[in-house]
Amino acid sequence: MNASPMPAAEVDVTLDVVRRLVREQMPDLAGRHLRMLAHGWDNVMVSIGDDLVARLPRRAVAVELLLHEQRWLPDLAPRLPLPIPVPVRVGRPGHGYPWPWSLVSHLPGDIAARTPPADHGHSAVTLARFLAALHVPAPLTAPRNPVRGVPLHRRAAALAENVDRLGTTVDGHLVTRMFRAAVTAVTWARPPVWLHGDLHPANILVDGGLLSAVIDFGDITAGDPATDLAVCWMLLPPDSHRTFVSAYAAASRHPADEGLWIRARAWALVLSTALLARSADNPQMAAIGRRTLDAVLDSDS
Repeated sequence: MNASPMPAAEVDVTLDVVRRLVREQMPDLAGRHLRMLAHGWDNVMVSIGDDLVARLPRRAVAVELLLHEQRWLPDLAPRLPLPIPVPVRVGRPGHGYPWPWSLVSHLPGDIAARTPPADHGHSAVTLARFLAALHVPAPLTAPRNPVRGVPLHRRAAALAENVDRLGTTVDGHLVTRMFRAAVTAVTWARPPVWLHGDLHPANILVDGGLLSAVIDFGDITAGDPATDLAVCWMLLPPDSHRTFVSAYAAASRHPADEGLWIRARAWALVLSTALLARSADNPQMAAIGRRTLDAVLDSDS
């Protein structure tokens, strides 16, 4: 296997830098305790006291994604049945940090990648209803992501590259066969709908055993809902899949086309192989990729 690490940070976001930014731009928060929470491919998260979190891009490519969150999440949040991290303040560059940043409300819970939900049936229904509420036609001005929500054939080259990187650690022939079968399925022919764009267990919070929030909307886009529905294989055990599908169909504002779930499973292949091939230094994300891939391949047996 020739897996690569996560993209390197282009800016070193330290607690001292964040402290200086907060002191200068939000002096009413200057005395609060700061704690480094986490970093993903794109952003660093720092807690500001107990109820706020600073979200700062660590790569230039993430700046536009942060601006999408600032622009669109306040509009989407009121009609969604789970909390999302709506920016409550907007930060500016300063003290050597070159980009805008956001302050969002702290949402309680732990990520599902570390603390899976206890009630899978309840979680399936909750997540399905959340996605049905999100998946409504997006305006023409909505962001468009070139790698999410697009026709599957546009991801064929990336899938092939990732399968090649993974070598004998995956059944490349089976992955390719399943993906090619999905490419010929019915395509999404309706208006593009809002998508989370990066929905996996590290972007879903669990509190008290139940799903409590959905986070990290940096890849928010408009397109085929099948991309988000791949979460069925990424989060839920097989015995909850039918519940998820039924709950989504019952709550959705658009009837499912006959290829929707075939495409969703293929998106799970795309996302899982990407996580496996590009998370050499992130065991948590690699584990999500492995579990998802195994779930998809097992579903073909």
